Amino acid sequence: MAYKILITPRSFGQNNSEPWELLKEKGYELITNPYGRIMTEEEMIECVKDVDGIILGVDPCGKNVIEKASKLKCISRYGVGLDNVDLDYAKERNIPIHRTVGANSNAVADYAFGLMLDVTRKISHIDRKCRSGNWKKIKTSEIWGKTIGIIGLGAIGKGVAKRASGFNMTVLAFDLYKDEEYAKENNIKYVDLETIYKNADFISLHLPLTDETKDLISYDEFAMMKDNAVIVNTARGGVINEDALYDALSNNKISGAGIDVFTKEPPTNNNFTELDNIVIGSHCAASTIEAIDNMSIMATNNLINSLK
Repeated sequence: MAYKILITPRSFGQNNSEPWELLKEKGYELITNPYGRIMTEEEMIECVKDVDGIILGVDPCGKNVIEKASKLKCISRYGVGLDNVDLDYAKERNIPIHRTVGANSNAVADYAFGLMLDVTRKISHIDRKCRSGNWKKIKTSEIWGKTIGIIGLGAIGKGVAKRASGFNMTVLAFDLYKDEEYAKENNIKYVDLETIYKNADFISLHLPLTDETKDLISYDEFAMMKDNAVIVNTARGGVINEDALYDALSNNKISGAGIDVFTKEPPTNNNFTELDNIVIGSHCAASTIEAIDNMSIMATNNLINSLK
């Protein structure tokens, strides 16, 4: 009997038929996300009841979901974050979990740096003003030669550091697992978090959401930052306390923010849309043609190899 596979990411195989062909060659029965959005826990529970494998986006896959999937043999994440999966329960059930590490690192690094440029030079803000007929000159700042603090120097963080070097920036970094050789070769200085908060003109976040990183940046951390600081988050929403972020932006405690990820998406705090010093994204940093192709093929191969 053919394996049944649930595919939840909406962009899976969007530009390239290869992942679909690989799955069909195996004779799998394929079920796709019927909602055109991130699925709810209840919807996931209904869909997983008799599936053998899941190619999983950012949809919820906690214990309540996994325990209803009595035949589940593999979870293949379309991406790298695992905060939407109950890892302990999956391990208890001996269900392997695979990730598409490195598949979207260039896309996210591009977007993170693009957010820095947009916020600092107020590109989106100026565009909105021009469209409304206001052609008044708006004064902005420069990125060239400034200091960037990268929190999480993995594949994406290293990509941001490479881009920062092209702008002659001083690069500070924090990571629990230090790649000293890479840092030395690329003029990156490892420091503690407080040093980044106090000295960086730009702070870019590239770390997973865990119990330890939840609300990593809140009121106390914003209070340490320079008033010209720009913070960018393309990682996970819960890493920044959103009430503290709104307070920092609305009271000009920092200069601006580029936020592609929120605790709840779309965010429930619509007050952010009233601010001119934030650029908001819809969790689309990884949504490039190249990254989608890479993630789709890698997630498919991970699933197939695991089911072997």
